[in-house]
Amino acid sequence: MIPEPLAVGIGAALGALLRFAAQGILGAGMWPLLAVNLLGSFLMGRLRPGPFWGTGVLGGFTSFSTFASLTLAPSLTVGAAYAALTLIGCVGAWLLGDLL
Repeated sequence: MIPEPLAVGIGAALGALLRFAAQGILGAGMWPLLAVNLLGSFLMGRLRPGPFWGTGVLGGFTSFSTFASLTLAPSLTVGAAYAALTLIGCVGAWLLGDLL
């Protein structure tokens, strides 16, 4: 049995590779990252995964640090709207996944 911290680390590496692949398809920037974070939040609610798939893969797939840096958009209005949309959208996506 793999120790849990190692499983989470391996899962996070896999999740980061999946995010990199998604950005290759969707492009980089605010809106593709929002799509990735919404999908990751939905899957977290729907699948209720354990440490490897949840904290690891889905935690590595989504990105809070990039989200935080993107809220510093050139316009305060755009940054605030993006932050609100991401926070409300991701909680909503998780709740939807949990309900299904």
